[in-house]
Amino acid sequence: VQLQASGGGLVQAGGSQRLSCAASGRTFRRYAMGWFRQAPGKEREFVATISGSADSAYYADSVKGQFTISRDNLKNTAYLQMNSLKPEDTAVYYCAASYKGSSSYAYEYDYWGQGTLVTVSS
Repeated sequence: VQLQASGGGLVQAGGSQRLSCAASGRTFRRYAMGWFRQAPGKEREFVATISGSADSAYYADSVKGQFTISRDNLKNTAYLQMNSLKPEDTAVYYCAASYKGSSSYAYEYDYWGQGTLVTVSS
């Protein structure tokens, strides 16, 4: 599985951005998808994850109610809708695929995208 994240850019505080993660291969639905982020000088942290069938999702407390993860298995694409963005949301956002299932632990993901930078200006 190859993952290609896109949709990052510069956005003003309070604005919205939608990230996409396009996956190659025919087995996309077998993988749970996750989003992680890494801010400058900080460790990579979990953001959100969604099951392969999209029947369950969960979020880091820091983004709950602000971000929404979704997926379209016909398009082999996962999304992260980010609303009410704050400067502290500035980070490189990574998508990842886990055959084991939804997880908030980075080590349980098998494949990673290259990351897309989101910069939120105040």
